[in-house]
Amino acid sequence: MTQKSPSQVAKTLRAKAEAKVASRVDKIATSMSDELKLKHELNVYQIELEMQNEELRKAHAEMEEARDRYADLYEFAPVGYLTINRQGMVIEINLTGATMLGVQRTKVIKRRFAQFIAAHDLDRWHRLFMHVMEQEGADAESFELSISRPDGSSFAAIVDCQRKNYFNKPSVLRVTITEIQKLKEAESQLRIAAVAFEAQIGMAVTNEKGTILRVNQAFTAITGYTMAEIAGKNLIRLKARRQNTKIYKRAWESIKEQGTWSGEVWNKRKNGEAYPELMTITAVKNLDGNITNYVASLSDITSKKAADFEIQHLAFNDPLTNLPNRRYLLDKLKHELLSGTRGRIKGALLFLDLDNFKVLNDTMGHNVGDLLLKQVADRLLACVRERDTVARLGGDEFVILLENLSEDYYAAASQAADIAEKILNKLKSPYLLDGHMYHSTASIGVAIIDEDKIRVEELLKQADIAMYQAKQAGRSNVQFFNQKMQESIATRVKIEEQLRKALSQNEFELYYQIQMNNDHVIGAEALIRWQHPQRGLVLPKEFIPVAEEADLILSIGTWVLENACRQLKAWQENSFTRHLVLSINISAKQFNQTNFAVVVKDAVRRHDINPNLLMLELTESMLLQDIDDIIASMNSLKAIGIKISLDDFGTGYSSLQYLKRLPLDQLKIDKSFIQDICSDSRDQAVVITIIAMAHSMELEVIAEGVETKEQKEVLIKKGCNNFQGYFFGKPEPLAAFEAMLK
Repeated sequence: MTQKSPSQVAKTLRAKAEAKVASRVDKIATSMSDELKLKHELNVYQIELEMQNEELRKAHAEMEEARDRYADLYEFAPVGYLTINRQGMVIEINLTGATMLGVQRTKVIKRRFAQFIAAHDLDRWHRLFMHVMEQEGADAESFELSISRPDGSSFAAIVDCQRKNYFNKPSVLRVTITEIQKLKEAESQLRIAAVAFEAQIGMAVTNEKGTILRVNQAFTAITGYTMAEIAGKNLIRLKARRQNTKIYKRAWESIKEQGTWSGEVWNKRKNGEAYPELMTITAVKNLDGNITNYVASLSDITSKKAADFEIQHLAFNDPLTNLPNRRYLLDKLKHELLSGTRGRIKGALLFLDLDNFKVLNDTMGHNVGDLLLKQVADRLLACVRERDTVARLGGDEFVILLENLSEDYYAAASQAADIAEKILNKLKSPYLLDGHMYHSTASIGVAIIDEDKIRVEELLKQADIAMYQAKQAGRSNVQFFNQKMQESIATRVKIEEQLRKALSQNEFELYYQIQMNNDHVIGAEALIRWQHPQRGLVLPKEFIPVAEEADLILSIGTWVLENACRQLKAWQENSFTRHLVLSINISAKQFNQTNFAVVVKDAVRRHDINPNLLMLELTESMLLQDIDDIIASMNSLKAIGIKISLDDFGTGYSSLQYLKRLPLDQLKIDKSFIQDICSDSRDQAVVITIIAMAHSMELEVIAEGVETKEQKEVLIKKGCNNFQGYFFGKPEPLAAFEAMLK
């Protein structure tokens, strides 16, 4: 065996050692590699876990969010959700349902749902509940119920019910409640709108261009056009030829600026007839403010126009003769003649009074007297020029206004005299009155209009004085006014002196004329009479005008008021007469006293009478005064119960503008409308208008001057049941009146 050298041995040992070291290093390297790989795998696994955890967290968050959305949807849904067990108890309810029922949710649970059903629906609910609970797997059923809240309010609701079955659990009823109260109200509004659309007023709906889309039955009745005939046509198609197109231009300008327009127009019917119409057009806009439609309402005002014309005619014309009345004459004098005089002769005023007219009325009756007045009116019109004016002031007094006379005083007077003489001769011709021949004459006073800015009242007074002088001169003649004529009023001054004496010596007496309601006595009118020591009984017509001029009417009016209250007190003490209403006439001057209401209230208090039994009759002439002061005085009297009547209604001073504001209790139809009511259709039309107007204003209406049974029956048929007149009784002294009552 070859022995190795130490160097070889060393080399071998070194090689072995290096091999071991290398092997060890390899093992260590291998081990380190595995550890690194493991660490890497652990890192990857950790990352995967974190990713999974993140996904789980996201899924959980989404689940929480979904649960919250479900809770919101369930709790705050627009309908109520309930779960009801087989015993009818509420075991679950959302917040909306609890709010609908008006109870906190905790107080609804374990309460019977039937407690919230209105009493009239309870039986139906029980039947429906049992039916649904018995129908396994059936579809949901829906029905309408009335739900009541604990506070007493209720609402209409649609209730949907469906049975639900769960494994190993009792069946329950799933219920939804949908409130339909607003829907019900909307349906009601639609029904009302539908009824309103088919009301008596004609209506048409158009598009934004004015093309008609729909009309109602009233529209068809008014215009004659059916829906099929007018649909697609423009509203302008209805315009009558007599209607000015400018009014439509103004109408559309108003609609554009204000959204609506209302006014009177002339339209035409399908048959071509023109008629007056009250039309209102209103624009309909959408939420953006754009016009989508127009709604037009229209009313046929033919009858109203005729009634307005009749009332207007009544206000300015005498109903008996159809001549202009005092009001018309005053307006004409004030605005047409005197305003343009400027000191130059232009006209004359003739004041005419029939001679002995009272004798005719007393001997042959008022009907015959009225026939004479009508024929006199016709003859006067035949004697004057077309530009002249003939007016009737009342009774047998006429005034003729002559215009455009000469600028020379004497020439104008000559022209006026010629016409006056022509009138006298014309009136002297015989009249045929109710089969009788009658002769009449007249006295005429003339006032020449020769002063700048002369007052109307002064002019009338001059003509009146001249007429009075004509009567003093023997009647049937013409007299001109001059300053010396003032002496002719001496007689009136004497009457005035006698009236003052009559007041101090208590020569006045109240007569009473009965007032009836059908066949029942309701009261009386107190009428003053003057027991003159030499002349005997003097009627008011003879002395009241003098009293008015001398301002004695205030003292006379106070005397009437005091004695009327005294008599009312006496009647109140008697069960037979305690119900009677006593009417007294109040003059314009008396009423216009600043303390008039205080005077009346004081008299009522001192005599201790029931103010409801005192009726104050006011004349229409008062309406020419300050209307606001008049209304204030009336309201003051009405406040304590005193009744107010408008006397002689329709005789010339009526004004609807003022009438609607007056706190009246009664309208008194003037006797001039009653006299010919059985034969004169115009009188009937006027009476019907007055009665209808009184009823529409909730006023009592009474007719005076009823003299026949036929007149009474006509009035009853026309709606008037209160009467006064000779048919029931003449004015009588107290003793005779009370004897008649018994």
